[in-house]
Amino acid sequence: MENPIPTPTQRRTTRTRNATATFLLALVLFLVERVVAPPGGGGGEWQLLHASIGISAMHMQLLPSDKVVMFDRTDFGPSNISLPDGRCRSDPADLAIPLDCTAHSVLLDLPSNALRPLTILSDTWCSSGALLPNGSLLQSGGFNDGDHSIRFFDSISGDPAADWQELPSYLTVRRWYASDQLLPDGRVLIVGGRRQFSYEFFPRQESAGGGGALIPFPFLEETRDGDSENNLYPFLHLLPDGTLFVFANTRAVILDVAGHQVLHRLPPIPDDVPRNYPSSGSSVLLPLRLTPGGTALPRPEVLICGGAPRGSYESALRRVFLPAATTCGRIGPVDPDPAWNVETMPIPRVMGDMVLLPTGDVLIVNGAAAGTAGWELAREPVMNPVLYSPGASAELRFTVLNGSNIPRLYHSTALLDPYGRVLVGGSNPHVGYSFTNVTYPTELSLEAFHPPYLAVARPWVVAVGAAAVGYGEVVAVRFESSVGWAGAGSVEVVAMAPAFATHAVGMNQRAVVLPVGRVTQVGPFAYEAEAAAPPSPEVAPPGYYLWFVVHAGLPSQGVWVRIRPAP
Repeated sequence: MENPIPTPTQRRTTRTRNATATFLLALVLFLVERVVAPPGGGGGEWQLLHASIGISAMHMQLLPSDKVVMFDRTDFGPSNISLPDGRCRSDPADLAIPLDCTAHSVLLDLPSNALRPLTILSDTWCSSGALLPNGSLLQSGGFNDGDHSIRFFDSISGDPAADWQELPSYLTVRRWYASDQLLPDGRVLIVGGRRQFSYEFFPRQESAGGGGALIPFPFLEETRDGDSENNLYPFLHLLPDGTLFVFANTRAVILDVAGHQVLHRLPPIPDDVPRNYPSSGSSVLLPLRLTPGGTALPRPEVLICGGAPRGSYESALRRVFLPAATTCGRIGPVDPDPAWNVETMPIPRVMGDMVLLPTGDVLIVNGAAAGTAGWELAREPVMNPVLYSPGASAELRFTVLNGSNIPRLYHSTALLDPYGRVLVGGSNPHVGYSFTNVTYPTELSLEAFHPPYLAVARPWVVAVGAAAVGYGEVVAVRFESSVGWAGAGSVEVVAMAPAFATHAVGMNQRAVVLPVGRVTQVGPFAYEAEAAAPPSPEVAPPGYYLWFVVHAGLPSQGVWVRIRPAP
């Protein structure tokens, strides 16, 4: 595989134009230790970033400062990384130890690969999150003393000592296994949770009918399966018309958030396989493709893959581990007559993470081939990622890639980083940290998977005309490419919103293919493309996005661009 560092020409040009942060990110990819996966897959390479980050990366969010915040839960017992300056956290409600001098959250600086321990006060187990338009991470709910809390992490102030801030008792009801969705007006919708058939907002607001901050959502009660539930962490996708796709168990609805009413009930997924926790499939909104100069909304499609057959959770409690699902369902939720297209994956998978790539493909990684989510309830870890290519013919959509040698089961995570790698961490299928005398030890390591496009020379973004843009504004994006010029029609600019990843769910993950107008050659191997920002906050909610140039199918590194809130 080619060393993922810019070519000498790119390095010289980048230095002269002061793009130092992304250059350092590329350089660290060369300096850290590499681990090549066992042969047998169709491409890709694995890289070990840290043998131990001190915690198990149960929750993970990429931040606009080229940092990644990761955390597990506060009542696992002592972690393997201490809080700084002799600091300790005293919590009489903690189920493990009331006085804990170790960290349960860390901040990874991508350019330097350095870690910094952070302090979380209340229990974040099975919580949710969303990146706010101002660049702060909102983190909501959890377990025990954290189930009514919200937390903030400031990612853009540049404060080297920035840490978690917490508002206890902010949420109206307990939010444990809930999902968060950023809305076009910058609010966050917090949906569901264990035995919570409702939603609420951040910032908190009264409902239009004067019924208080809590809005009933009977759909969640309708989709609950007894003790196994199968509707926790519902899948949420904001559609380009401003409505919300909500999937729970095997069913989906289109919700009018402003009017608090279900507009449409979509057909159930045909194979009757539950997809939500603990059956734990995964879901993405496929890339939204905007047409140059067009006013028509892009056609949205939702892809849901993997899961566990009905009864798998109860069976696993009896130590019988049923095979995971091999199917994916794909639907256009606003089509005149929406219907699921069911496809078959080459590998069965439960608890897989689905990550949108700047190429428009979907990486499916982590998980198991038998059992369900939950303590000790999965077997047969799936080591090989699978690439799903939405635009390929049916028989060519799935490609099995090279595998890792580290099992990633319950409490694993994966997300895209600015260089186009996929960071992969976590796996703790136990009640606490367990490293010996168990089938699958608690995993503290952090890896990066290099998709096949990192094995070849790629374009390199030199400059973006503005760090912040308004809706519909045209922005110049200058890039270099040593690949033979394939014409202006071969250039795309893709804006990608980073996900909050936990429990096989990538909340607020989004890719928007921007309209590209004129492309001009401005120097040897240097070009400038005029890209139009998304037309509305319904297509792309305000906030921070990574903009990638894709030339001849090969993506550049990502550059942060903030989309300003609409007036």
